[in-house]
Amino acid sequence: MPHSAFFEYLLRLGDNALILGHRLSEWCGHGPILEQDIAMTNIALDQVGQARSLLQYAGQVEGKGRTEDQLAYLRDVGDYRNVLLVEQPNGDFAHTITRQFLFDAFNYFQFEALKQSSDEHLRAIAAKSFKEIAYHLRYSSEWMIRLGDGTEESHQRMQAALEDLWMFSGELTEVTEVDELMLETGVAPDLRSIKKLYDEKVAAIVQEATLVLPADTWMQSGGKTGQMHSEHLGFILAELQFVQRAYPGMEW
Repeated sequence: MPHSAFFEYLLRLGDNALILGHRLSEWCGHGPILEQDIAMTNIALDQVGQARSLLQYAGQVEGKGRTEDQLAYLRDVGDYRNVLLVEQPNGDFAHTITRQFLFDAFNYFQFEALKQSSDEHLRAIAAKSFKEIAYHLRYSSEWMIRLGDGTEESHQRMQAALEDLWMFSGELTEVTEVDELMLETGVAPDLRSIKKLYDEKVAAIVQEATLVLPADTWMQSGGKTGQMHSEHLGFILAELQFVQRAYPGMEW
């Protein structure tokens, strides 16, 4: 197995979890109601926990002695491999839920397949993470339906969020050279198969939520290859990495 490609693949998984976890953590103390404030904070903790496992393993695969902390705190924007979707701003609750659902639906099928990975360590991480990811999808799906099929205002906000974020959803199932290499070695699933499951799930929930899928098929990409990130990632890292950058090597 090409170690560089496997390292890149693990970074994608870990960075998606880390950046989305950070985004959700921004809701702590700001949720619309206490119960959802706590729920989103707990999901953020799940994501960061998954990021730690994946980045720790990525450091081992890289073989340069970097820890999960160093990978999280000492890389610059161009070295991150998360998809563009997860770095988009929280916006209102409708935008946060829609962003979460679009990612969760993909992540569910991705990690379900990763439980059969040819790599034993990744298989174990996937098995441990899957129960959390299944809950994340149930949570965001229920809120998509509740708000989409709710009041006139909640419906309008959800439709607007879907229109705004839809162009970032295609990158989730975009097949790159790394994906092809991981498929050949049995490490990762075929994203073409995942796309079919993903499209069906998203369409079903959107329909139940009485929302309309955007007609535009043009998609943004570049995040998971490191070719392009939005301006938002720089601001995320400025906050996420501040303490380690200001006080190098400090530990609790």
